[in-house]
Amino acid sequence: PLCPQVKAFVTQDIPLYHNLEMKHLPGADPELVLLSHQYKELERIPLSDMSREEINQLVQELGFYRKETPDAPVPEEFQFAPARPLPTLPPLQAPTADSKTPPERDEGEHPDL
Repeated sequence: PLCPQVKAFVTQDIPLYHNLEMKHLPGADPELVLLSHQYKELERIPLSDMSREEINQLVQELGFYRKETPDAPVPEEFQFAPARPLPTLPPLQAPTADSKTPPERDEGEHPDL
């Protein structure tokens, strides 16, 4: 069950955010799932221990646009919010320690079949 803080955010705040949707999964802990424009999962942030104020601060820091009312128009520049412009994406040349190396680097490592 949702704690009162998270429930208040879900029922009263989510309708004010552009491009933020609620999916109810019975029995699952509440979490914010960030998706790319291609609907690939980018990150999951657990919300159970956060206050309503903290969750609102988080989604605004992530770049979600908050409308005055659920039916208020969204300005043109926020239509795709919180999508970031491409240059801010991490460079592909710098894989993190736990990511696979790009295919170019492991050519020649596969034995011939």
